Amino acid sequence: MAQTFTKKALTGALNGLPVKVAATTTPGTTIHTAKAGTVADTFDEVWLWAYNGHSAAVVLTIEFGGAAVPDQNIVVSVPFKSGLLLVVPGLILQNSLVVKAFAATANVITLSGFVNDVAP
Repeated sequence: MAQTFTKKALTGALNGLPVKVAATTTPGTTIHTAKAGTVADTFDEVWLWAYNGHSAAVVLTIEFGGAAVPDQNIVVSVPFKSGLLLVVPGLILQNSLVVKAFAATANVITLSGFVNDVAP
């Protein structure tokens, strides 16, 4: 059975613009809420890139579907002013689980991306 993909904006992104990471601890800033339900072969494929506008590298934590360490955490040091860094490479999520993020310094990291809505 063939699957279809529909590219959609992150639910936390106003008009598709980058989301500024304001949180410095868990729970993080909401980036995206996955589609509801657990129907087989239907999910959100999440792609995120980080930009750091600060004057030094900043540690970023992505809470992918929850806050359990290390099970649901992606931790990366984002270099400063070096373009967009891929931080979530098309990982899948469903059942209204939420992607959140927090950084060691508030309001200097932005997350850009999209979701491929996948259905059979």
